[in-house]
Amino acid sequence: MGPVKLVFSSNNFQNFKLTIMSNVISNRVKAGDLELKEKVVAINRVTKTTKGGRTFSFSALVVVGNENGVVGHGLGKAKEVQEAITKGIEDAKKNLVKVPIHHGTIPHEQWVKEGAAKILLKPAAHGTGVIAGGSMRAVLESAGVTDVLAKSLGSANPHNVVKATFKALSTLREPVAVAKTRGISLKKVFNG
Repeated sequence: MGPVKLVFSSNNFQNFKLTIMSNVISNRVKAGDLELKEKVVAINRVTKTTKGGRTFSFSALVVVGNENGVVGHGLGKAKEVQEAITKGIEDAKKNLVKVPIHHGTIPHEQWVKEGAAKILLKPAAHGTGVIAGGSMRAVLESAGVTDVLAKSLGSANPHNVVKATFKALSTLREPVAVAKTRGISLKKVFNG
């Protein structure tokens, strides 16, 4: 049997893209009654020079999570640091997603590119810990991942690294969902 060719008309391709996007967005979570912990990843001071002198404002990149599979990130901007952090927390609570965690680690390897940031996440054995850099560590710990190997490649910009990590976690798939989609047993998913 030769290679299989997939032929999409423009309408079919749009439907296919919408199906994939709906799978990514379907794991969104409402903040509701969740006990969320905040972590400030980066604070940036911005100076604007005006006729009367310099005007300072601050932007804060914040990650929130319940350390049990729910995580979100947000950006807040204000004239005061504390106000910027508060706005960032409110923004993060609007962007919560559910992350599949399998025995304290991620279910499978993931490579994602966001802007100039590229990140690689690999599942790790129990007891390994979170081997990741600052921006990635904040997202992974807030999500409740206890064992993972992570490498940030390319840009070290905290905004892009956090977005890339968030994208990687939100596109992870549960083994049960993979088995159901392929029509095979869960044992075959793990053992090949």
